[in-house]
Amino acid sequence: MTTTDKAIEATSAEQIDRLKENLERVEQLSKRLVEVLAQKKTHNPGLDAPNQELFARAASSYWAAMAQNPSKLLEQQVQYWGKSVMNFAEAQQMMAQALSAEATPPEEEAQARPADRRFGNPMWETNPYFKYVRDQYLTNAEAIRTAVEEVEDLDAVDRRRLSYFADQIINMMAPTNFLATNPDALEKALETDGQSLIDGLENLVADLEANDGELIVRLADESAFEIGRNIATTPGDVVFRNRMMELIQYRPTTETVHETPIVLFPPWINKFYILDLKEKNSLIKWITDQGYSLFVVSWVNPTHDYADVGMEDYVEEGFLKAIEVVKDICGVKQVNAVGYCIAGTTLSLTLSLMKQRGDKSVKSATFFTALTDFSDQGDFTPFLQNDFVDAIEEEVGTDGVMPHYIMARTFSYLRANDLVYGPAIRSYMMGETPPAFDLLYWNGDGANLPGKMAIQYLRGLCQDNRFVGEGFELLGHTLHVRDVDVPLMAITCETDHIAAWKQCYRGVQQMGSRSKSFIVSQSGHIAGIVNPVNRNKYGHYVNSDLKGDAEAWRAGATFTEGSWWPRWEGWLKKRSGKQVPARTPGSEAGYPALEAAPGQYVRAKAKL
Repeated sequence: MTTTDKAIEATSAEQIDRLKENLERVEQLSKRLVEVLAQKKTHNPGLDAPNQELFARAASSYWAAMAQNPSKLLEQQVQYWGKSVMNFAEAQQMMAQALSAEATPPEEEAQARPADRRFGNPMWETNPYFKYVRDQYLTNAEAIRTAVEEVEDLDAVDRRRLSYFADQIINMMAPTNFLATNPDALEKALETDGQSLIDGLENLVADLEANDGELIVRLADESAFEIGRNIATTPGDVVFRNRMMELIQYRPTTETVHETPIVLFPPWINKFYILDLKEKNSLIKWITDQGYSLFVVSWVNPTHDYADVGMEDYVEEGFLKAIEVVKDICGVKQVNAVGYCIAGTTLSLTLSLMKQRGDKSVKSATFFTALTDFSDQGDFTPFLQNDFVDAIEEEVGTDGVMPHYIMARTFSYLRANDLVYGPAIRSYMMGETPPAFDLLYWNGDGANLPGKMAIQYLRGLCQDNRFVGEGFELLGHTLHVRDVDVPLMAITCETDHIAAWKQCYRGVQQMGSRSKSFIVSQSGHIAGIVNPVNRNKYGHYVNSDLKGDAEAWRAGATFTEGSWWPRWEGWLKKRSGKQVPARTPGSEAGYPALEAAPGQYVRAKAKL
């Protein structure tokens, strides 16, 4: 036997051994997969899709219109058939050229096609099979979207819902989502002798096990982060705790501070440390470094025991209690309050309540991407109709809480290719470990919502829009947006798909304050707010004239390069009083430090 023969025999033996090991792992993983799926908790099917009446009405309307104008349907079908035949002909031509070694360089044709990151592999252009699969998928997608646009006799809400769910089907059926039509995954499988597929199956089973059988794609390497060690590390202390929240007072970094403290209310849909991911982009640290006494609320992660907790409990035991404690600790009569997202909405409710009670404890209010006028539901329109909200109400009636994955899934599917299918492909088909990315780690660290509170918010605010209409009933008062009359600044974000800036603008216009400032930051719901000064990445728009509509405001706005943080701090400084000696957490007014920041509540995972 020659040396070459021995090498081949050794290589073959090694491959056989690897194959046996992989087959054993597949068998073990398959058992785990069956076990975890068998334990999956069922949920209301109404959470997964719209009422079938929507599709029935759309189909009926489409065919009725086509029956009245059959030439239109024929024209569409001829166009579709023509493009399909052309896709096949181009694939055949490419195969013939390849065989004759006269293939046309792919760059010429690729330049004419809109960029799509899903089809970045060169094989989508150079391989006849993959090119045909891609082109026919895009042709089918165009045909579906055209059919949706042609549907008549649907109101604006149903039309928007139909378009959204059609796009979800289109995204789901992309060839990149299937192994047989994903060249990246196939190449990786060949390069690794199938190891990537084994690793991908391991990732899939692990994700299912981590979420009790519910498939939630893990976006970040969770082992790379530890709250309090390498994220949420700004020094501070928990100085108060009740069943709703922990109140953190951050340690001063200056010898003196402004007399009027800041109390910041983050959303309870997510964790507060989005504002304190790391030192270089921490808004919490930056505020402290500017010479302010900063208090931040860390909300509890609700369990079944919180089923009957409503918006009134967040207002009384969260907002009002935090303001009271901060005033006691600092020995002041007023605070400057900040509310982010849903906490900004609730801060508005709280200010209306305080106005009616004659409580002047809030000197100024700042709103980060906060909605108060829900007349235009924006990208959430598909999920805020009765069929979905009815299903949520039934679900929370059974469990007592709105599970974190419902909200997480809703947000993710608004950007499905980036936050669902792309990560799933990399994890389950390619066998890759998710990246060590702090923002994505935070994104996956969700929170449940108390059942009563979730329904109050969805019905009374999102659906009925009572806060700017007839009034929102809470704690024996009828709350209205016009009661918000303290000096205020609202920061919104240009590409925010959760709280669109134009919707925020309409709410601010209706507030009763005589002193209003409005800013539109570049970027979206997170990056537009977490926009540190040192990066100089996103600029912002300002305009002091809020009398016209949103388009008029934008037309008259001036643009400034860089973060809005210094502009806000300049506004806040005028409302923060004189300089006083820096305040040490836990040393005053009978509120000893209970433990170091970030506290206990932020570490609790959203499990039922």
